[in-house]
Amino acid sequence: MAAKGTHDYAPDKRNETILIDVNGTLFPRAEAMISVFDSGFMLGDGVWEGLRVHKGRIAFLDRHLQRLYRGAKAIDLDIGLTREEMSDRLHACLQANGMEEGAHIRLMVTRGIRSTPYQDPRVVISPATVVIVPEYKEPLPETVEKGIRLFTVHVRRGDPAVQDPKLNSHSKLNCITACIQAIKAGYDEALMLDPHGFVATCNSTHFFIVRDGEVWTSTGKYCLDGITRQVVIELCRENGIPVFEKDFSLTDVYGAEEAFVTGTFAGVVPAREVDGRVLTEGRGETTARLQELYRKKLAEECR
Repeated sequence: MAAKGTHDYAPDKRNETILIDVNGTLFPRAEAMISVFDSGFMLGDGVWEGLRVHKGRIAFLDRHLQRLYRGAKAIDLDIGLTREEMSDRLHACLQANGMEEGAHIRLMVTRGIRSTPYQDPRVVISPATVVIVPEYKEPLPETVEKGIRLFTVHVRRGDPAVQDPKLNSHSKLNCITACIQAIKAGYDEALMLDPHGFVATCNSTHFFIVRDGEVWTSTGKYCLDGITRQVVIELCRENGIPVFEKDFSLTDVYGAEEAFVTGTFAGVVPAREVDGRVLTEGRGETTARLQELYRKKLAEECR
């Protein structure tokens, strides 16, 4: 089977003519641009969210905006819009594109335009840059059903005193280098360890294993506070599935009955193989159950 990451999707020609919102103005895709002096382009200085559109609604929008504004506050970035104004702008962009189903949004906020290439935020001379990119994108059924293969890389999730992995910042070079190593090794995505050698997360998704009927995921100390991750933990607790946020090692992973990853784009996806150890030939029983519970939760959220 060809390698397929969780964010793979079938091309959609409608995306060629989408309208992209740049600071409240809509532009055709080919004309949507920012300055070369923008903080995001120049330094990766900003925060972002990936959002899923289902039945005309943006799934778990309140949670996503809470994370976005919390992250912006942490890096002393004034977004310049209230949460209500941001929500209105997102929905206006969807409406302008006539999008109601099968869409994914990348919401990006940067510190704005700098007067010169320099990291000091005091050289910023504009309000924050806010970009909304909606696209018709759905996960491939094959990926959701048959799962992905993971490779443990040498790139670690960072100590929060260096760059806190809880920040959903534009600066993702550590995740990119992790992904590159996994791809070069012939796998789909990267599994990353924390500074102490315990399993942390994947380069773009959160990681879970199933052992003796229990669901384990990392402590969360060295990964983004994932929205889908938290929803899955809540679903386990609501449906009598024992779930634990804890330290565990690769030895625990290799001996697991199942593994899966979570993310806004694809929801719950099986991880059928880790470092050459085949755990399942597709979806395990618990993974399949959680996929169904998540689908129901998504429908409930977007009704």
